[in-house]
Amino acid sequence: MKMNNPKRLYKTLLPILIVCLVYSCSKSGGDSTPAPTPNPCAGITVTVTATVSNVTTINGNNGSIAASATGGSGFSFSINNGSFQSSGTFSNLTAGVYTITARNSNGCTGTGSFTITAPDVCTGKTITITANTTNSDPCAGTGSITVSASGSTGFTYNVNNGTFQSSNVFSNIAAGTHTIGVKDADGCLKTNSFTVSSVAAGTRFTDVRQIIQTNCVSCHGGSSPQNGIDFSKDCVIVQQKDRIKARAVDGNPSFMPTGGQLSAADKNKITAWVNAGGRFID
Repeated sequence: MKMNNPKRLYKTLLPILIVCLVYSCSKSGGDSTPAPTPNPCAGITVTVTATVSNVTTINGNNGSIAASATGGSGFSFSINNGSFQSSGTFSNLTAGVYTITARNSNGCTGTGSFTITAPDVCTGKTITITANTTNSDPCAGTGSITVSASGSTGFTYNVNNGTFQSSNVFSNIAAGTHTIGVKDADGCLKTNSFTVSSVAAGTRFTDVRQIIQTNCVSCHGGSSPQNGIDFSKDCVIVQQKDRIKARAVDGNPSFMPTGGQLSAADKNKITAWVNAGGRFID
């Protein structure tokens, strides 16, 4: 039967078109994006273990690492980010820390850190230190220490944790106890302590010290000495020798001590000491 009426034809075909569209959408799922590719390493943990053989000689290179791994199959290995190899054994290694990476057949990787040690270069060495000392002026640091060492070679020396030097002689050392360090060519260090004694006070200084203590320490002494000058200390007397002569002998700018001028004999003792050098040892 012919349908010459377009409106009737449209009404007849519309339900068929709707059904076709619904069917087409249900077949395609409404989304044309492809499904993601699965990650072959998801849930996989590659663990690296190893047996380490340490270096057996000082500065040797006969250490080795034999690595193995779990978390897959078909492993290859690299050391310190080098090329991968089928074997997990790495030989001819020196002492140090090494990173081993294992990679399975799917490209999943894991790492482990392993340490190769070497014998202590200082084991078995007995370094002995002796020293000769000369006494020191406590106010000038004129002592010395001459060091001798045995038990190894290539020694360098330091005093009181200072810079190492090739010379075994230390000069201008103050009185007191000092620590001497000796280091050999391999860096093996030995220390010992030695005491530099103080030289005896000179006779002229002894006379002047007695004069100062008798006449001046009442003001220039104690916890708050006048002008911060503490004449109860030997080296302060030495440091202030010019001031002492100027005030006590020459009266410049005025005579001291305030209780009255020193005797001529005491003034002569001060002058003799200053003229001799004004040192602790004079």
